[in-house]
Amino acid sequence: MALTEKIGNVTLNLDYYSGEDLYCDGDVENELLDIVKNYKRDDFDRIIEERKNWAIMYHLSENRKNILSWYPIERDMEVLEIGAGCGAVTGALADKAGKVTCVELSKKRSTINALRNGEYDNIEIMVGNFSHIMPYLKTDYDIVTLIGVLEYAESYIGTEEPYREFISSAASLLKKGGRLLIAIENKLGMKYWAGCKEDHLGRYYESIEDYAHTRGVKTFGKGELETLFEEVGFSSVKFYYPYPDYKFPDRIYSDQYLPSVGDLVNNMRNFDNNRMITFDEDRAFDSVIKNGLFPQYSNSFFVELIK
Repeated sequence: MALTEKIGNVTLNLDYYSGEDLYCDGDVENELLDIVKNYKRDDFDRIIEERKNWAIMYHLSENRKNILSWYPIERDMEVLEIGAGCGAVTGALADKAGKVTCVELSKKRSTINALRNGEYDNIEIMVGNFSHIMPYLKTDYDIVTLIGVLEYAESYIGTEEPYREFISSAASLLKKGGRLLIAIENKLGMKYWAGCKEDHLGRYYESIEDYAHTRGVKTFGKGELETLFEEVGFSSVKFYYPYPDYKFPDRIYSDQYLPSVGDLVNNMRNFDNNRMITFDEDRAFDSVIKNGLFPQYSNSFFVELIK
């Protein structure tokens, strides 16, 4: 008999849960749980402004949905969201798709997700390690998403090629013609050159120096991603460029519609860490745009891969 919990209309599937949350952001998760239990979504912006806490903003801001709210998803589609976290983008998927299946390692984060998205009756959250759950998943999803997830592959997949294997595993769950959607920071993003700390590690220039002092988390430049996707076997790859980044985008550029000189002036967006200011980012962006290099220096990528 399946072990499940119902929170609102959302089903938590606990068949694969070990009984221990192996990933946690600390005490702020208790605060997040309290907020989603006791406040409505309409209150979130006010709470974010009052508490001035990066983690609360990151997890609860409705702007997080912008990375997917524009993307064409039909009501007859089934979506798999790998690494759903606290549900920042789950609602954007549930608004459009017929069924959303989430996979998330943490029960507490899954509970936060279910509480904030409890009005949807098309969400199931499978709690547990993706590698343990994967053999029991369907293999004909229309869309699989990795939003802010691929960079952690080395931490959870103990092989020599964890990033390639993770993408291959995700792709194997798609139907023919299905789409894998990936959002990830650009290791060579303009903000890192201009004095922002690397997003995951809080160190200056760590990604630009190719993670010389790091194991367990890694982002990529555009060329590296193109090579990785080619090795996995994707023939149809389309890059988009969220601005200022994929976490809080207010615009999504593409190779068919790139920014013009003077467009990129909203660059002081480091909410999580102090930063240096090594040069004028607005002018630097104008310079790379003039030289056709914006895709190489975009702070983040959103990639559509078709199986």
